[in-house]
Amino acid sequence: MTGNNKNNLKFVFFGTPDVASETLEILKQSDYLPSLIVTAPDRPSGRKMILTPPPVKTWAIENNIPYIQPEKLNELTSPPTPPSLAGEGGFDLYIVVAYGKIMPEDLIKDPKLGSINIHYSLLPKYRGASPVESAVLNGDKVTGITIQQMKYKMDSGPILAKEEVKIGGTETAPELKKRLIKIGGELLVKMLPEFIEGRITPVLQDEAVATFCKKIKKEDGQVDSEKESSETLYNKFRAYANWPRIFYFDEKRKRIIISDAILENNNFVIRKVIPEGRKEIAWEEYNRE
Repeated sequence: MTGNNKNNLKFVFFGTPDVASETLEILKQSDYLPSLIVTAPDRPSGRKMILTPPPVKTWAIENNIPYIQPEKLNELTSPPTPPSLAGEGGFDLYIVVAYGKIMPEDLIKDPKLGSINIHYSLLPKYRGASPVESAVLNGDKVTGITIQQMKYKMDSGPILAKEEVKIGGTETAPELKKRLIKIGGELLVKMLPEFIEGRITPVLQDEAVATFCKKIKKEDGQVDSEKESSETLYNKFRAYANWPRIFYFDEKRKRIIISDAILENNNFVIRKVIPEGRKEIAWEEYNRE
């Protein structure tokens, strides 16, 4: 066990990337420590494809929290259930943040209080893999955080808590996501005591207004300045600022990444580019070549 958990809550945390490890840190600061962490296996990363642990595993090691890294989640529901997950007397709650795998229904329902998830949109809007990027891409002025009671159907569970967040006109998806992670972690900490005590009435989502967003692909970053408006180009630049970034191909079929741009007087103004195989260069200098 992991010491003085607030309210003696015995929970498992499922998560993998930075967004999840940062949420764990917020939980820790409010004296909520998981009894167990479930995260993805180590994966090859970088040009040299070095086997690299996910951020949540690194956090678990640094904080002396037991962890497991199943390749497939049915390993956790098929007998014999790993003793580390079965626990002594079971768990009260599963908290899921950007775990990256679809959880089996039996696993979702396993703990006494079920499973809850932080989603970075105002559900039922933007169910799916890229809610933050989608909000920026579509030029939304407002997005938010939803904490939901998980169901087997993706992002469709009853809503436990919500908070609206305004999107800055020049804010990129990575910048917005950083704010949402903090707000979402704080909202989770705020609602947990009421949830544990059964004082929250879940609100069903309206399926009629549900929208969905897809997993981002590298080719989504390709732009066409002749066919797309300045606002569309700028929204793409902001949405894909971390990955895949926006790019076009020159007459020699070389990929040109647009690394810095602004929207000025309703015109999309490129300031810096990264030509394929080269370092970043000012747009004016590139055009003089």
